[in-house]
Amino acid sequence: MTDTAPPPFPYRLTRLGVVRAPDPDEPLEAEGVLNPGSGRGPDGELYLLPRLVAAGNVSRVGLARVVVDDGVPVGVEREGVVLAPDRGWERGATHSGVEDPRVTRVDELGLHVMTYVAYGPLGPRTAVAVSDDLREWRRLGPVTFDYVDDLDTDLGLFHNKDTTFFPSPVTAPDGVRSFAVLHRPMWHIGATVPGEGSPLPAGVTDGRHSIWISYVPVDAVAADERALARWGQHRPVAGPEFPFEELKIGGGPPPRRVPEGWLLLHHGVTGVIDDVFAQQQNVNYAAGGMILDADDPSRVVTRSAVPLLEAETADERDGIVPNVVFPTAIEEVDGVPFVFYGMADSKIGVARLDRA
Repeated sequence: MTDTAPPPFPYRLTRLGVVRAPDPDEPLEAEGVLNPGSGRGPDGELYLLPRLVAAGNVSRVGLARVVVDDGVPVGVEREGVVLAPDRGWERGATHSGVEDPRVTRVDELGLHVMTYVAYGPLGPRTAVAVSDDLREWRRLGPVTFDYVDDLDTDLGLFHNKDTTFFPSPVTAPDGVRSFAVLHRPMWHIGATVPGEGSPLPAGVTDGRHSIWISYVPVDAVAADERALARWGQHRPVAGPEFPFEELKIGGGPPPRRVPEGWLLLHHGVTGVIDDVFAQQQNVNYAAGGMILDADDPSRVVTRSAVPLLEAETADERDGIVPNVVFPTAIEEVDGVPFVFYGMADSKIGVARLDRA
């Protein structure tokens, strides 16, 4: 943890309220509606793709059209389920789920690219799906990680969450034009295989969950879109640094290009993790921000020393997991960017993103 705070962060968030709460008469929403992806459909309408949680913590991905009043998102109209845990690798004997989608519009591909958590037999794994219209999704399968000998490990051994693609190509470390993707490896193999502990990659000295970046060559995707699920050239980007991130951090919405570089909103966590697979009751999630270098997004230019948004309202403090602000989507309405975020693992809120 650093003793020197960076300069004031150039962006701020202003909460505006709840845009979606669970329908008490809908069994698929019995344990919350939260953490949405987002995108514009072929009809030009703005849609959210929320995580819908049924009894037993079984998650699906839904679709809902955003209702806008006077330029501000104020609600949604539900349009059903677009992804369910109906593949064998998305469910286990006692659990299942497709969770926490992040959706990036990649214009170069003419596709929406979704990363999501498949909660399968061995726990949470990152997976990729693509769509032309936000309604029909083609699974590309669970992510595989190229072996990098310098890391002295296989990233495929570890659970992984909080993944999201950049919207446009960047130059990878090897100089190749590539799609970059952020992710958050979780080193606790012992949670799945008792006795194995938390082995760290070579060069990693802090075992707290941190943000990493990997790359996919553009030419490989042009030849076969399934390459979007084969990631390489892995390296760390940022770890916990400030008090509101003391326990761990993870990436939020797809990075947004701004004059300073790439704006990445993230979550920072404090508190105590009781069980890595349980719905936590003793943690606090807050939203922070980073600016990543425009040309080398593995490099952090600056970051917020204090939260941009933290759990303060009843909707953010009371729910399935109390005290949670969890940003997962950014979209513009009439040129104004809005951030959609999970509230206490129960509802979806919206905040306006402004320059500070």
